[in-house]
Amino acid sequence: MIQPHTYIHAGARLADNVKVDPFSVIHADVVIGEGTWIGSNVTIMDGARIGKNCRIFPGAVISAIPQDLKFEGENTIAEIGDNTTIREFVTINRGTNDRRKTSVGKGCLIMAYSHIAHDCLIGDHCILSNNTQMAGHVIMGDWAIIAGMSAVHQFSKIGAHSYIGGGSLVSKDVPPYIKAIRQPLTYGGVNSVGLKRRGYNMEQINEILDIYRVIYNQGLNTSQALEYVEQEFRASDERDEIVSFIRDSERGIVKRSGSKGSSIIEE
Repeated sequence: MIQPHTYIHAGARLADNVKVDPFSVIHADVVIGEGTWIGSNVTIMDGARIGKNCRIFPGAVISAIPQDLKFEGENTIAEIGDNTTIREFVTINRGTNDRRKTSVGKGCLIMAYSHIAHDCLIGDHCILSNNTQMAGHVIMGDWAIIAGMSAVHQFSKIGAHSYIGGGSLVSKDVPPYIKAIRQPLTYGGVNSVGLKRRGYNMEQINEILDIYRVIYNQGLNTSQALEYVEQEFRASDERDEIVSFIRDSERGIVKRSGSKGSSIIEE
């Protein structure tokens, strides 16, 4: 299923039923899983590890070397999980000595013109909408969504099941389960619609809402809020994930809007 006018290095390892359209280039140290489709004019460079049943659209460049002046040619990789779609002109750089890899999880959708820099770790079922620009060393949890025309600062963390509004500049960590909106980026309530779609029941969603009311609405500093949450809320996966994420944040988390008359939006 290899079309004419492609170049595939003899050292590349392509599984059964991989389809490669014309004018694509696949370098030597590349592994591609079965059932994956590579569109026209795609460049897949050394270090690419692409899973099964992926779709990579025309113009994408996978596993180019990092845009990092500290990079010295170390042997690193860029991983793409099974069933992930990479749309037109996406660029995904391989890792550096920091993490040795850049990875995109299973079932993700990376829309056109997005960029994922070196050492980013993207979870499963994530969406990066059109023209999302992600600097190096970013961590993004499962099921998180970034709307279009957004930019993510290096070393930022984005929690699982969170939603970041379009045109955002992400310079602080975004905790799990929330919506982050406005400029500067602020807490915009819990991502209750997304949680319902993924099978969370109302008891779980209400608990998450109550936890974030303590964190954002009661006038406590971060340490006080986390202590209160641990003391007053029963242990649960959701509570523990929120507390751990915020406690481990090095950049600090997004704040609520401080302008008069503003309110927290919760659905």
